[in-house]
Amino acid sequence: MDYQKVLDTIHEELSHRDVYGKVASYIPELAKVDPKKFGMHLYKGKGEHYSFGDSIEKFSIQSISKVFTLSMAMQLLGEDLWDRVDVEPSGDPFNSLTQLEYEKGIPRNPFINAGALVICDILVSNLDDPKKDLLEFVRKICDNDSIEYDHKIAASEKSTGYRNYALVNYMKALGNIKNEVEPIVDFYFHQCSLAMSCEELAKAFMIFANNGKMLETGEKILSKTKVKRINALMQTCGFYDEAGEFSFEVGLPGKSGVGGGIVAIHPAQYSVAVWSPILNEKGNSELGMAALEKLTTMTGLSIF
Repeated sequence: MDYQKVLDTIHEELSHRDVYGKVASYIPELAKVDPKKFGMHLYKGKGEHYSFGDSIEKFSIQSISKVFTLSMAMQLLGEDLWDRVDVEPSGDPFNSLTQLEYEKGIPRNPFINAGALVICDILVSNLDDPKKDLLEFVRKICDNDSIEYDHKIAASEKSTGYRNYALVNYMKALGNIKNEVEPIVDFYFHQCSLAMSCEELAKAFMIFANNGKMLETGEKILSKTKVKRINALMQTCGFYDEAGEFSFEVGLPGKSGVGGGIVAIHPAQYSVAVWSPILNEKGNSELGMAALEKLTTMTGLSIF
């Protein structure tokens, strides 16, 4: 398969496409991002890298980070984790308070904001320095010590993050939050501010395509069972209330973020990341969704 030719075709076809969405503006720093940025990187392993456009420029990965924190929490708690967060698609916006009320404080899944905040609470409870430990985890699986938080983004999120404070306070009132509110939301805002490129994300996510092992070294990071669970959650819940559409159009487990990034994996085949900041009405990258649909259509490879 000539993946570079496939990616070049995607770039050529989509670079001239009219895009009707908008850049995320509810986080002031994200509103400053150039809407014309567009990059993609596919990592096949063993030195096989294919890319186009702005694939090495770092951006705020936002909710893509929830896959990393979930992985860490699963290592710490195992199956006990699911007593505090469910594994069902939400069908509602990622920051819904209404659904949390219906569910009596148990979030639908770990990828909506409420679920990710419970994961943060678990990590705050079990780690001495969760921000440091998250950085170390991501740097390790990416094999790149340059990964950092974007502190401007974190501060910007904190300045407007009232709904996330509300979610934590509501779950604390219902007994599903164990720590004080401030360290949880501080960790959450920092994890979302992680700055990574498409190339770095594709490398980091290869463990989910490779049965939990780092491809270059063979080191085992996660068990096969945990990878199976995480990939299943990415397939069913990785795009909030557009997860069904992504499965229908693309057919790969993946995770999006409102910074315009999307990462997807094809088990035993590749990991791929795409970035375009313009979001559709569901909060997913409009060009990113289209690029990944073209990738699986042109290659004829999906998990289905």
